[in-house]
Amino acid sequence: MSFQHIRSELADGVGTITLNRPPVNILNIEMMEEINRALREFKGEEGLKVLLFRAEGKAFSAGVDVGEHMGDMVKKMVETFHGMFRLMDEVQVPSIAVVNGSALGGGCELALYCDMVLATEKSTFGQPEIMVGVFPPIAALILPRIIGRKKAMELILSGKTIGAREALEMGLINRIVAEDSLEEEVKGFVDEFARHSAAVLRLTKKAAIEGLCDDVEEGLRRIERIYLEELMQTGDATEGLKAFLGKRKPLWKDR
Repeated sequence: MSFQHIRSELADGVGTITLNRPPVNILNIEMMEEINRALREFKGEEGLKVLLFRAEGKAFSAGVDVGEHMGDMVKKMVETFHGMFRLMDEVQVPSIAVVNGSALGGGCELALYCDMVLATEKSTFGQPEIMVGVFPPIAALILPRIIGRKKAMELILSGKTIGAREALEMGLINRIVAEDSLEEEVKGFVDEFARHSAAVLRLTKKAAIEGLCDDVEEGLRRIERIYLEELMQTGDATEGLKAFLGKRKPLWKDR
């Protein structure tokens, strides 16, 4: 199946989705729908062993299209965006993100939702949503589980961006790799998993997640309700998004 904003490939048990919407891979609804189509195709592949997310251009992804947070579009945007993560869970195989540049907002969430992350030294990670009057639902769901409540709160509530070294120290990423040997490093890392049984990899990942005793789906449903029914009804959420699109500072009214 051909795509406009991504590339999808399955070879030697590795399903690769490459973000390809230059210059910084802004995730609009159309692009996210393509990612979901690719994930549905991978879902039926018994021989799939690893799901790999990569990106062309100077950034992994600068996040979800802010313009699609507005008005009647926000519900569809959230459904499509969260559909990616639900489908990643349904695909079941270990997932790896390769970040070479900025991963911000929804792009950061996509990278960090993967089971493992490889990043180059120049890579940065951040959830700046608070600065435009909203919050990152997926980060709210997973960051406390990955790095603990204290650091997760710091990142989500400050909106600050951190470098690869700090991300590694926090446990957000697995390894920092050299940019000039990126392809070799990625292949070597992926091969560590792709040499195993597809069936056993799926069940091992399932067991590891079950062992956490987390009801991720229920948590995501609750977060969605807060986002759509409470957050998006505030004046400050609308003001923050409009200010971003208008390239001005928001005027918060605290309600």
